[in-house]
Amino acid sequence: MLTLGGPGPDGRRRSLTRRPAPVPVTGAPPADDPHWLPLRTLAVGPVAVPLEDLDPYRDLDDPVPPARLDAEEALAWQGLFDEAVAILANGKGTGPGRLDPAVIRAVVPWARTSLLPPPPPDVRVSASSGDSYGAMVIARPSSPLALAEALVHEFQHSKLAALIHLFPLLDDDRAERYYAPWRPDPRHLTGLLHGAYAFTGVAGFWRDRMTDPEHAGTAAYHFALRRTQSRLAVRTLLTSGRLTGTGHALVTGLARTLDGWLREPVPAAALTRARTAAVLHRTEWRLRNVDPATTAELRLRPDRAPWPDVRTHAFALPPTDPRTPDEHLAAGDAAAALAGYDDGLARDPGDPHLLAGWIVARAGLERGPGARRLLARPESMTRRQG
Repeated sequence: MLTLGGPGPDGRRRSLTRRPAPVPVTGAPPADDPHWLPLRTLAVGPVAVPLEDLDPYRDLDDPVPPARLDAEEALAWQGLFDEAVAILANGKGTGPGRLDPAVIRAVVPWARTSLLPPPPPDVRVSASSGDSYGAMVIARPSSPLALAEALVHEFQHSKLAALIHLFPLLDDDRAERYYAPWRPDPRHLTGLLHGAYAFTGVAGFWRDRMTDPEHAGTAAYHFALRRTQSRLAVRTLLTSGRLTGTGHALVTGLARTLDGWLREPVPAAALTRARTAAVLHRTEWRLRNVDPATTAELRLRPDRAPWPDVRTHAFALPPTDPRTPDEHLAAGDAAAALAGYDDGLARDPGDPHLLAGWIVARAGLERGPGARRLLARPESMTRRQG
């Protein structure tokens, strides 16, 4: 029975009571009944995860009206989920990166609005909420492997959010000034901790895939990249002076895991591409976000804006026929890359993407202290140009 109360037309309080319907429900109406919207599920064996396409918070922002997936889209999700579950079941490792799909509470397809272009295949769009444990918003990925990675990534966020509800982990002033190696924008400490925890899990996911012949090529690169980036974020957290005792114990545990992984062998070509991609991201981030006038204390540019990270996934495999400067750099030909960046900068001297590539390619050819200083503070070059 449900009773609702409130003011009536005459201003006096009224109540309305509704009792359960006396007509028994003996089964689901036909699937084509327009008045019946059953909850979809992604089912694999004993695992049944709601595919929540009616939730109002499917657009990572304000509520949106219901917009059901059509039958073809729902079938595509089921196919991706079938294979993603099989990928997760094949993991042989222990620790971060393992996921039992049965613990997922809901997968919410991202409701892309007409104001946003569809993401390209190499861009992952996913999110989770600290108030909805085990539920995750995901834009339909381009492959089962990408879905499996997204499930691991978002469940890591859910686990950390649960810990944050239970224990104070850090004293965060919410100032967005920290470098997160997977983001285009500066982050506050809580965001950096979330990223470090999530991407440690992602690194573990790729570590488990390195023995899989189908995925070994990209897995080695992503494992090498994410372990390096996560360790950099962990170092920032440990030196921030803002972790509580519990937070310090948690982050120290991440550091211990990552330090062990950093000693594990990775094929040389994949390791080189991963290190190059990591340096490129940091270099471009500083060019786009850090004020060139920065002295001892880092100051951010007032005109900073979002930018696309096109290199992280582009470097996953070696190019077979390199043509662009980025492709030459991914192929290990720093000289050809430098020449290409020179040509591009002659046409557009202020392009941060080209300038970041130029700085990294030059450092690959000239390993002296000048190149190292420029890598450490690439924004100083824009000050000299200005």
